[in-house]
Amino acid sequence: MALETTAIDILKSVSTATVTTVLLKKGLRNVWLRGAMPLRAGQPRVAGRAFTLRFVPAREDLATPASWASPISTRAAIEAMPNGVIAVVDAMGVTDAGIFGDILCARMMKRGVAALVSDGVVRDVAGVLATGLPVWCRGTAAPPSVAGLTFVGWQEPVACGGVAVFPDDIILADDDGAVLIPAASLDLVLTEAPEQERIEAWIAAEIEKGVPLPGLYPMNAETKARYEASKSDRQARS
Repeated sequence: MALETTAIDILKSVSTATVTTVLLKKGLRNVWLRGAMPLRAGQPRVAGRAFTLRFVPAREDLATPASWASPISTRAAIEAMPNGVIAVVDAMGVTDAGIFGDILCARMMKRGVAALVSDGVVRDVAGVLATGLPVWCRGTAAPPSVAGLTFVGWQEPVACGGVAVFPDDIILADDDGAVLIPAASLDLVLTEAPEQERIEAWIAAEIEKGVPLPGLYPMNAETKARYEASKSDRQARS
């Protein structure tokens, strides 16, 4: 099921840092995908449903160039990707074999894939960047995937960057990296993350006025009351 445009717009208005704070308050700590960092500075913030892909260690009889033409291949997986998804690739943190290169990324762009997120690396970096596909990963390496990995399937639970990612979970990625939003927690995040952003903007304004941190961040009862009063004033004026 595609993520609704309204939900995407709300998620793009909040940071991954804010989302991790909201989820932490609900007891979800392990949601930041380790190693999945922006390939290029200034990439747009992206949000979408996770389309998962999984690699296992290379096995010489399976991880061959001939495997690229197999029905179970990264090529076949890309052709199954719906518009707007974020490809989440479990590469087990391997950094000496590029999971995708410029041609595969170009095809994902043509299919309307929103981004690629992986705990592995990509190859043909100049070409990948030229496709315009936003990528979050550990970096780059020249060797192809079969030099260190065997592709085994898509749209099943994976472990990407030490985080359990299920198909149709939500991924939000920005300059801080990529964060998982469990599908069951989406409504919570859509409600609470924008409010968390408003609270922090108000706190930042208070700091600019010279207000000291104790009692402000985190807010004590008096500060919460001042914030609620300011929110009521804004609502009355709007």
